[in-house]
Amino acid sequence: MRTALGLYRAVTGLFEPAAGGLLGRRAGRGKEDPQRIGERLGRASVPRPEGPLAWLHGVSVGEALSLLPLVERLREDRPELNLLVTSGTLTSAELLARRLPGGVLHQFAPVDAPRAVARFLDHWRPDLGVFVESELWPNLILGAKARGVKLALVSARITERSARGWRRLPGAARTLLGGFDLVLSQDEETDARLSRLGRAPDGRLNLKYAGEAPPFDAEALAALRKEAGARPVLLAASTHAGEEELVLEAFSALQASEDATPLLVIVPRHPERGEAVAELSRDTGFNTGRAGEGDSFSRNCDVFIADRLGELGLWFRLARSAFLGGSLRPRIGGHNPLEAVLVGAPVVSGDKIDNWTSVYADLQREGVATLLADSASLTGAWQAALDAQPDREAIAAKAEAVRQARRREFESAVDRLEAMLP
Repeated sequence: MRTALGLYRAVTGLFEPAAGGLLGRRAGRGKEDPQRIGERLGRASVPRPEGPLAWLHGVSVGEALSLLPLVERLREDRPELNLLVTSGTLTSAELLARRLPGGVLHQFAPVDAPRAVARFLDHWRPDLGVFVESELWPNLILGAKARGVKLALVSARITERSARGWRRLPGAARTLLGGFDLVLSQDEETDARLSRLGRAPDGRLNLKYAGEAPPFDAEALAALRKEAGARPVLLAASTHAGEEELVLEAFSALQASEDATPLLVIVPRHPERGEAVAELSRDTGFNTGRAGEGDSFSRNCDVFIADRLGELGLWFRLARSAFLGGSLRPRIGGHNPLEAVLVGAPVVSGDKIDNWTSVYADLQREGVATLLADSASLTGAWQAALDAQPDREAIAAKAEAVRQARRREFESAVDRLEAMLP
């Protein structure tokens, strides 16, 4: 146990001098913000405000955005509390810059190396650290614990594959999980896996149910609706490499009436892929527009690539039906279906949705989400949406009922986190 964690600390310390160069090369590939590499090395870019500070961490887009309800509630209940949110990816940072309330600080999380972590913790001196889902960085967790920071792991989720890996190092797993003063898991499977690793959860919380409908600009939505006119809009949202080919194939097989030719909008999960997705669409034979090239939506288009960040709220509200990506390829785990159904868009998805199993199960019971047997089934699902306009109000009401059914978990979690603050 101590040997494994001690070896990890020694190895990360040995390679830490190379971290700056590695981050610089990642910045050259568009994977890091070159102006904020110092944050990744634990060097804060803003001063720490006076007073108590709660630090919330989510590694990527989904995890970071799931923290927003907690951020909002803590600001409401404890207005004197300073809030710091950290994340690890460019896209998450850009979205948080748009959606975090005023006064809430964002920094990139430090790499998990001893000196970077020490600089981060010495500067921010958090009173409470809240990690979401499966963030088990040994230097960061044990460094915070050694400084007396109260720690919580919320909406915890651990896959069987990850659990098997930790079971090879049972002492290390027990030590890391034991560093958390509060552990709230997403589901029964995680309860069992964490218990086998030596840390039974203290309760249940799935932050995926706590999120609100995505924001949107009302004027922009009105303009898009006017431009679309009678054309029904089909949406492929948060797609990943290898999925757009299947989406375009499904779209090409649709049967449409002459006066209502459908328009496909593709929103790649990573906007920097917009150009490549547009080229793929054109090579497939579709007249293609792209937001990143300044093209007008629907003007002489069969397919429109919406590769501007932060606009999913618009497209979900415009779509007749929304396919959610990250669900046709393994090891991605799917994306948030509640964002679509809360605004009345029926969801279709592949079946590789490990990160969202319970949410999809609840929505399927309400009849507002469909899991596809294979990618070819997407054509049938979209054809049904073209043939019959969905009842958006009923879909939104059912989605809200699913969300409210889990509200008690969220309220209890907030109370327990606030009890850990000074």
